[in-house]
Amino acid sequence: MKLRRSVRTASCPSCSLAKRVFNSLLIGLLPVSSFALDTELHGFVDGRAGVRTQNDPHEDDRSLSELRLQLDSKTYFDWGEFNARGDFVYDDLADDRGKVDLENGDGFVDLRELNALFTPVAWADMKVGRQILTWGTGDLLFINDLFPKDWNSFLLGRDVEYLKAPSDAVYASLFPSFGNIDLAYTPRFDADRYVDGRRISYWNPLTQSIAGQNAVIDAERRDAWFKDDEIAARYYRDVKGYEAALYLYSGYWKSPTGYDADDANYYFPQLNVYGASAKGALGRGLFNVEAGYYDSREDRGGDDPLVPNSEARFLTGYEREVAKNLSAGMQYYVEWMMDYDGYKDGVPDRSTARDELRHVLTLRLTQMLLNQNLTLSLFTFYSPSDNDAYFRPVATYKISDHWMVTANANIFVGKDDYTFFGQFKDDSNVNLGVRCSF
Repeated sequence: MKLRRSVRTASCPSCSLAKRVFNSLLIGLLPVSSFALDTELHGFVDGRAGVRTQNDPHEDDRSLSELRLQLDSKTYFDWGEFNARGDFVYDDLADDRGKVDLENGDGFVDLRELNALFTPVAWADMKVGRQILTWGTGDLLFINDLFPKDWNSFLLGRDVEYLKAPSDAVYASLFPSFGNIDLAYTPRFDADRYVDGRRISYWNPLTQSIAGQNAVIDAERRDAWFKDDEIAARYYRDVKGYEAALYLYSGYWKSPTGYDADDANYYFPQLNVYGASAKGALGRGLFNVEAGYYDSREDRGGDDPLVPNSEARFLTGYEREVAKNLSAGMQYYVEWMMDYDGYKDGVPDRSTARDELRHVLTLRLTQMLLNQNLTLSLFTFYSPSDNDAYFRPVATYKISDHWMVTANANIFVGKDDYTFFGQFKDDSNVNLGVRCSF
């Protein structure tokens, strides 16, 4: 996307003092020759409360109890723009509210963005700093999007925008004549904000049981600058009306899927991913297809039970409006484990083994009512191979231009405790949120 050079006016007159303070800080941080042309300042106050629908012996009965203030600023200069976005959070369920961890999003501050966007040459844009990155074609399914996710926020019922965790990266968009190229370099590995047992229970393969606050995962971080780094690339262009793309990733599994027996701790094994996708109009709707090969570099033989095997992943989807203000989207997703015989031979006795193929079907229904002020949606994940499911109903009502209320739920069902969605069935929750935007 080309850099926008237009000067804008802040939409909230009461923010003028904050603008002047923010510009003063920027002038102190940036070269003397840089003068702010204008600043936009927006944000919201969001309060959310949630409870579990059944007893989880390893977690609190309340799933959410928090109040957050988000401030989002864009400051325009003659050389580009400077973006800052952060949340100030009071979380009543946090163990240590005074401690700030910007990697995990813990504490009273969660820095979402802090970056500079500029155009060094006519055929390229660059963004440097903390930013939210995404690509790929799936709807809540990710194959070639190896940027960090916040699975705790997603499963607990925060707004879906918090599924995306920030990256500390250099991002370049190049526009040569033969297509478009995006490059993302992360000098220090940015992991997912993964389920670790503090707020959501999980299946522990070591004890072959559900665990939570009694067995919190504190994985070994990869935090060496320019050594534990990541590179992601995408090339895309139009092919007969479809956007076709190729992807490359070199880094690590985003969640701690490896186990170091010597240190008795989880870690992030090395990973390469090679993929492709296409999306475009088909009939009266939109069609997408995406595939990726996960090259698990530390277990290419597939016989180490402590490191994930390589996998081939595939998804396809279709979305269209089926009635006035009612849309439906369906997807099929599969994970195919490579070297499955070697994996089976390495599984310890009395341990559960994964299937060679894991299938997932999804259905999204969205209905707009009351002049589109009321939005009802249901997202369903169903795995016929695991015999489990996950339901995400959401109702959002826009009271005015500033006020909005939301009710949502995360409902998990499953026959077995060790399947992907089945492990969370004691963590099913319902939530209510109120937001005031400015």
